[in-house]
Amino acid sequence: MAKVAFLGLGVMGYPMAGHLAAKGHDVTVYNRTFAKAEKWAAEHGGQARETPREAAEGADFVMACVGNDDDLRAVCTGPDGAFAGMAKGAIFVDHTTVSSKVTTEMYAAAREKGCGFVDAPVSGGQAGAENGVLSVMCGGDQSDFDAAAPVIDAYAKICKRLGESGAGQITKMCNQIAIAGLVQGLSESLHFAQKAGLDGAAVVEVISQGAAGSWQMANRYQTMLADEFDHGFAVDWMRKDLNICLSTGDEIGASLPVTALVDQFYKDVQKLGGGRWDTSALLKRLNAMG
Repeated sequence: MAKVAFLGLGVMGYPMAGHLAAKGHDVTVYNRTFAKAEKWAAEHGGQARETPREAAEGADFVMACVGNDDDLRAVCTGPDGAFAGMAKGAIFVDHTTVSSKVTTEMYAAAREKGCGFVDAPVSGGQAGAENGVLSVMCGGDQSDFDAAAPVIDAYAKICKRLGESGAGQITKMCNQIAIAGLVQGLSESLHFAQKAGLDGAAVVEVISQGAAGSWQMANRYQTMLADEFDHGFAVDWMRKDLNICLSTGDEIGASLPVTALVDQFYKDVQKLGGGRWDTSALLKRLNAMG
């Protein structure tokens, strides 16, 4: 069992930290809204601290799941940042989906402090976090990964190192690129079925058993057909992720024409007022078009 700090108690971080406590780790949490950290501590028996530095003091591992590049820099650096409180040899594990640029910055800053840094973005959504079955894709030094993996296992279905620092974030970009195309394809399929006068649920029952089947189809078709989108992974966050993918694609010379197109479709969803809708709201865009 390890002494662990967890920074960021959103829809993902709150249950992830809970799984760490349930596995017997000594968990201290930090959240920008301190009342939420206090609520978590009361519920799970851990400790709450008012700054990342205070949470990280004495921790063997510091996990973070925050919003974006700026949020990660804020919890890592500065006089109240986690790096200021971490002891030499401690390991920072970043579960946030961020750019490879900030990952490179934070890896270098951690190494300068004598600490490890593993980029470890996750996939599986809120349900995956709550059920402890996330897919965790990691980059960083092998020794740091080997040390962190048994702790990460508290909420992982699979935890794999893909390469050196930044490899985890690049793999998460691959994940989001694949999802974007899948959700658009599923949305068009359901839209087409509806326009043709077919029962969408019956169509999915058949085609999901063949080559068209996917996680998105199995987990989202019912809410899509019911026109329910107030759940899941928000369009605003997906656009943030896809912008990272597209910028990185430009940097490495990768062609992402479908991703760029679907990103613009998500922009249309935002214009419909759906920034906080689930990514499956691409169907709502199609239906709005008539």
